Amino acid sequence: WYQRRVHGIHKKQGMTQGKNPRNFRKKGAKKRTQHPFARKEWYEVKTPVMFEKRTCGLTPVTRTTGQKIASDSLKGRVFETSLTDLKKNDSTAEKAFRKIKLIVEDVEGASCYTNFHGMETTRDKLSSLIRKWQTTIEAFVDVKTQDDYFLRVFVICFTARMQRQLRATSYATAAKIKLIRKRITEIIMKEVQKKYSQDSPPNFVRRKG
Repeated sequence: WYQRRVHGIHKKQGMTQGKNPRNFRKKGAKKRTQHPFARKEWYEVKTPVMFEKRTCGLTPVTRTTGQKIASDSLKGRVFETSLTDLKKNDSTAEKAFRKIKLIVEDVEGASCYTNFHGMETTRDKLSSLIRKWQTTIEAFVDVKTQDDYFLRVFVICFTARMQRQLRATSYATAAKIKLIRKRITEIIMKEVQKKYSQDSPPNFVRRKG
C-alpha cells in the first residue's frame, strides 16, 4: 500500500513537471476589440431657414468604409428637439411643450441640412389639458400644400363652460361632436392650403409670444 501511494505521488509530480499554469492559454481567447466611437465622425445638424438657430447639435456616424458611405447613413435620420431650443432670445419655457422633428435631406462637408418633418406635443402638456366634466374631441386632416407637400394635422379640443352656467358638466352630444369635427376640417384645409408652404412655416414657428 505504501509503495503504491508513493508511486502515485511520483507519477502525478512527473506529469506537471516543468509546466507553469500561468503560461497556459485558453483556446478561443477574445480578441482586443476597438471602441465603437473610435470609428465615428461627427457632423453638425443644420436647421431650416424658418428657425432662428441654424445649428441644433452634433450627430455621430461611422466613417466611410468600402461601399458603405457615411452620407447615405445620415440621409433620412430624424432629430427631435424642443421649439425653445431653436429660438435665440427665448429664455422662457412657454414653447418647451412643442417638440419639433427635423429630417436630414442633404449632406455637404461636415454639415447635415435638415427639413421640417413634424411637430408633437409633450405628454405632460396634453395631460394638463384633459379634465373631467368636459368632452374631448379629436380629429385629423390630410391636406396638400401649395408646393405639393402632404401634411397630416392632428387637432384636439375640449368643450368649455358657458357664462352663468348652472350645470356642473359641459358634455357635447354625438351630433354636435360630428358638426365640430366637420368645422375643424374645413378651417384647417382652408388655412393650410392658403398660407402654408415649404418656405413659409406654420404659425407656431413664426409667431412671437
